[in-house]
Amino acid sequence: MATRTETMTVNMGPQHPSTHGVLRLVLELDGETIVNAEPTIGFLHTGIEKTAEQKKWQQIIPLVERMDYLGPQSNSLAFCLSAERLLGIEDQMPERVTNIRVLLAEVQRLSSHLVWLATHAMEIGAVSVMMYAFREREQILNIFEMIAGFRMFPSYFRIGGLREDLPRGFHGVLKPFLEQMPERLDGYEKLLTKNQVWTKRTVGVGRLSKEETLAMGLVGPMARAVGIPYDVRKAFPYLNYHSYDFKVPTETAGDVFARYQVKLVEMRESVKIALQALDRISPTGVYDCGDYRIVPPPKDRVYTEMEALIQHFLIYSQGFNVPKGECYVPVEGPRGEHGFYIVSDGTNRPVRIKSRAPSFYACQALPMMIKGGLIADVIAVIGSTDVVMGDVDR
Repeated sequence: MATRTETMTVNMGPQHPSTHGVLRLVLELDGETIVNAEPTIGFLHTGIEKTAEQKKWQQIIPLVERMDYLGPQSNSLAFCLSAERLLGIEDQMPERVTNIRVLLAEVQRLSSHLVWLATHAMEIGAVSVMMYAFREREQILNIFEMIAGFRMFPSYFRIGGLREDLPRGFHGVLKPFLEQMPERLDGYEKLLTKNQVWTKRTVGVGRLSKEETLAMGLVGPMARAVGIPYDVRKAFPYLNYHSYDFKVPTETAGDVFARYQVKLVEMRESVKIALQALDRISPTGVYDCGDYRIVPPPKDRVYTEMEALIQHFLIYSQGFNVPKGECYVPVEGPRGEHGFYIVSDGTNRPVRIKSRAPSFYACQALPMMIKGGLIADVIAVIGSTDVVMGDVDR
């Protein structure tokens, strides 16, 4: 006589720990095996907040303002590049500004991957790695605070250039940090890569095929972990990435361990790019395109010249008109292709702004990765995707 079993439906979340944001998973279980899974999103941004967000962008805030609202630097960089293309000033950007943007984008990628590694390892049981990775990330936050006064999301990129010049002593602080990072990464790998507990929790878990990855529109490390060498920096070069020496790491297994391997190599490549950029950047020099219809005049002029003071006031109170048109520019964020689509009607306020968030596509692929696995594997899979629920709910 066959044994009859009944499945049980449980909620995992919504809570922040181990789901990397306010994510709710409705799991159908047969014992500890996942029979079905349904991700539920939208807990971070309520309907009221969405209305307020739309008002900020479309009714109150000119295009130039509230760059700090965009959050991480990959967001603000993509937004700036899209706006600059609409304005027709993309080719007017000084080389020094471009190289500083490359440098900070790579340092931000390194910071993001360090947070991913720390939390991912901790959730699987490697607490020591969490302490070491956050040690290096703390140094990066100190550098961000040095350049912009912000630790988490440095509001430094601006349409037309940068907010201000690099602070005195910047090179002397950043270069030693970058030069020590390869040794730190070696330490992470010694603790994890051949650790039997780590490999048993990650090898063969959350596997995706190349066909499934393409069908779900996955990009970034998740795509590269199945052998798809797509990287916006190589496929559609922006800034001066075509002049930098770096490689796009790939693996073929498509599991949690492969995604870990790809990101470890990505951190090494980011260090390599950042060192190249740092060598190209002079300690002082231009930090914007010099078009004071778009960028605020230097503070010393604002304090001494009435014309500069008026222009500063106009930019921050009214912004500037953007030619009519539409534009989408992607960048390679820490989680893959991230871009902003902007529609302008020729005024100082955009008609539409749409963000392409790679975390959204990774989140919709979760059921495919966790079906047939165990409850304990769910946490490992979520950690390997590095989803950010603010990105998803945007």
